Amino acid sequence: MEGLALQSIDIAIIVLYILATIGIGFYISKKASSSIENYFLGGNEIRWQFLGLSNASGMFDISGTMWMVALLFIYGLKSVWIPWLWPVFNQIFMMIFLSIWLRRSGVMTGAEWIRFRFGDGFGSQLSHVIVVIFAVIVVIANVAYGFLGIGKFAAAFLPFQLSPDAYWNEMYWAVIFTAITTAYVIKGGMYSVVFTEVLQYVIMTIASIAVGIIAMQQISPDMLAAVVPSGWGEISFSWNLDLNWDNLMPAVRQRISEDGYEIFGLFFTLVLLKGILQSLAGPAPTYDMQRVLSTRTPKEAAKMSGFVNVVLLFPRYMLITGLTILALVFFSDEMNQMGADVDFEQILPFALANFVPVGLLGLLVAGLLAAFMSTFAAAVNAAPAYLVNDIYKRYINDSAPQKTYVNMSYLCSFLVVLIGSIFGLFLDDLNSIIGWIVSGLYGGYTAANLLKWYWWRFNSYGYFWGMVAGIVAALALPWVLDLLMENPLNALEAFPINLALSLLGCVLGSLLTEPDPLPVLKKFYLQTRPWGFWKPVAVACREDHPDVRPNADAGRDMLNVAVGIVWQTAITAAPIFMVIKSWTNFFIALVVIAVCTVFLKVNWYDKMEDWPSGFSPDQRTTE
Repeated sequence: MEGLALQSIDIAIIVLYILATIGIGFYISKKASSSIENYFLGGNEIRWQFLGLSNASGMFDISGTMWMVALLFIYGLKSVWIPWLWPVFNQIFMMIFLSIWLRRSGVMTGAEWIRFRFGDGFGSQLSHVIVVIFAVIVVIANVAYGFLGIGKFAAAFLPFQLSPDAYWNEMYWAVIFTAITTAYVIKGGMYSVVFTEVLQYVIMTIASIAVGIIAMQQISPDMLAAVVPSGWGEISFSWNLDLNWDNLMPAVRQRISEDGYEIFGLFFTLVLLKGILQSLAGPAPTYDMQRVLSTRTPKEAAKMSGFVNVVLLFPRYMLITGLTILALVFFSDEMNQMGADVDFEQILPFALANFVPVGLLGLLVAGLLAAFMSTFAAAVNAAPAYLVNDIYKRYINDSAPQKTYVNMSYLCSFLVVLIGSIFGLFLDDLNSIIGWIVSGLYGGYTAANLLKWYWWRFNSYGYFWGMVAGIVAALALPWVLDLLMENPLNALEAFPINLALSLLGCVLGSLLTEPDPLPVLKKFYLQTRPWGFWKPVAVACREDHPDVRPNADAGRDMLNVAVGIVWQTAITAAPIFMVIKSWTNFFIALVVIAVCTVFLKVNWYDKMEDWPSGFSPDQRTTE
């Protein structure tokens, strides 16, 4: 497909946006480069509202948007459940209690948190290194994911063809925008990432609302009903998917089969189980964790995580729904002509090329570029924090000037981008890497990072061997299963195997070695105060700190999580119902949102505490 026919004003808007983004990055680079804390965490000075907008912008990624447009096209309202693969509701667990627990540590990275949890023994050093390795793998995978997405996007949207070969045209564009983004991220660090992402969020939101309104003006419910199968507009589901596309677009059957979602009840059960376990484990050591650690206080960390749901989901799904229904009504015939070679990731450019007016088209393309750049920037900023703070500073040179650490961060960012981009050259499609990241790679992370919060006897050796087993399984299982099985399992179906192998490493590694030192456990418990199986440590803490009370809020927290997931799902579904003009369902969703909001205000927001009983922040320097 050739690029969009952008007019001069559209091109001017895009160029102006790119220059403004680069300018912000370089303008604030002096403040960012003054110390390693400023570079990676913004000096813990950035307001939670800005961090929330930044986090939302980072999640408003172009590759994910293209993927979710394809999902809504194929699965209709049932596509609301498919992003639970990530799982999207991990933000609710973060909002209710995990962001507070994580921010109480006062550390800079997830690897540094490992020392806070397990101490400085040999097992802790092994765990520290394995977290750095995992974090870098995740970042490289996300860079490759973003690299592939921006290549597809730019080749489809921009009016210049850099190569007659379609593949290399995508790759050349990917290299150009990767280089632009890398330049301002490397220079400005977390300050650059946050403040450019706030600009990007504003642009993206304006464009998203506009696309949703255009679709509502162009398409009636009857027009939509004529091009989708029965049940497409229903959010409820049965054990089988029961969406019959055979008379409308036969190629969809093959895509559903490849996705593995035909038995939708089984899929939902697996993603719910996987999602709860992964959410209880806390965030992976990527940009989401960096935003939490960058907040000023634990309560602000929780507010930031909740704010992301409010500011992200409604505008994003207005965009996704608008693009989807425009493509369904006006481009189904063209897509049918592609036959078995139909590319559902081209739905987004199809809609833009024909229905977005001059000026707004430039703003929307700039906004979609912003979505890529914000996601990519967030990933790139995360990796050097681990490589510099947790490897170079800790093991190689712990007394270097701050400028040296910042310069090393520049170099590490460049190398991570280079390696991730090389991997991106060899990826076939977005769906495959999404499945591997969310089900395979994060599956290997789940067991060890679940147990670290809730079981006092889980030690550093258990963490190390659990992570090793999980990472090796995530990397090796796809090839092993492909060799052993005629119809190998997909990444989601293989998740229980990955989880079991990792859990075995965790339990054996812990029980076959000594517990971590009691002073280390007491310090962690006193400062963080998680609920779970911590009774021996809580008893020991009360000997020195009689005011220490165990965390008895597990029941309340999980009730709030359940209500929060309903709240988040309603916020997701409401803009879809609005754009397709399903008004009864839209107003039901609004009522659900209102009721859940009041409940969470009373039972969560009003009861948050920065620090637990028997502890004050001053004790971090004396304990």
